[in-house]
Parts: sequence; structure tokens; C-alpha cells
Amino acid sequence: MYEEQIQQVVQDDDKALQDPIVRQMIIQLRAMDGYGTYDTWSDAKVLDPLVLTKERRRAIPVVGDPDETTLSRVKAFYNALAQLIERETGLMAVPVINIGHEGFGRALIVVGKLVALDKTLRDVHRFGFESLEAMSAEAQKLMGKATALVNEHRLVAEI
Repeated sequence: MYEEQIQQVVQDDDKALQDPIVRQMIIQLRAMDGYGTYDTWSDAKVLDPLVLTKERRRAIPVVGDPDETTLSRVKAFYNALAQLIERETGLMAVPVINIGHEGFGRALIVVGKLVALDKTLRDVHRFGFESLEAMSAEAQKLMGKATALVNEHRLVAEI
């Protein structure tokens, strides 16, 4: 796949690796690694495929079906968001992800009876971010909206 052909862009000393959202992504990705592939990998190497530089994005076809590795990265992202929303609100947050074989679908994060996050997914085979900072900014934005919604409708979220 394209990941093996292109040099690693996330370095071990990257300050973004200390961001709470990025740390949670590392936890989620390592938890999903049932075969122990990531056991000997640095955190930077585990997260590196999520960073899609212009060169990497060009290497991915415009139309394609997502592979299992890409789907696990999408799941890890929304699992990390759910975990951080849960930590912030004190209520259990559950991610629900439905992606068709063509890479279109939806990601929900449900807190109680409240849908705290509803994100339409397109072109999942091209899932990634320009940088770890961009991933963190997107996660902060989504988490902020979801947390505000939970706090605004706390009675529904507590059901």
C-alpha cells in the first residue's frame, strides 16, 4: 500500500504527540491491534499513516473502497472522541459507525438517548489529516460541539 512507499512524516519528537486527543488516538489504535503489529512501533510510526501530505493524498486513488486498516483508523478516531466526551461530561458516550463498502456512511456518538455527534462520512478510503495538529483541531471542534450539546440537554443524555 502507499504507506510503505512514502517516508514517515511524523517524527518521534513531535510536540503534537503530547496532545490529549493524539494520546487517546494512540491508545485506541494500539487497542485495536489484535496481532501486535504496533508493539514494537513508536507512537509517531503508529500515527504516521493518519497524516496525509499532498504527496500521500495523490498516491491514493480518487475512487476506491476502504481497506480494513483505514476503517480501523476511522473507528479509532471516533472511539477517541467518545472517550474524551465521556471524560469531559461524566456520562458514557458510545460511538456508532456505519460505513458501506464504497466508503460512505455515518458516525454517531450517542450519550444516553442523545445523539451528541452526527457526522456524514464520505471517501473514507482517503481518511486522514494534513497534520497531527489538524487532527487535533478537528477533534477539538467536534468534541466542543458534542460536549455543549450534552450539557445543554443533560436530562436526555442521562436517560
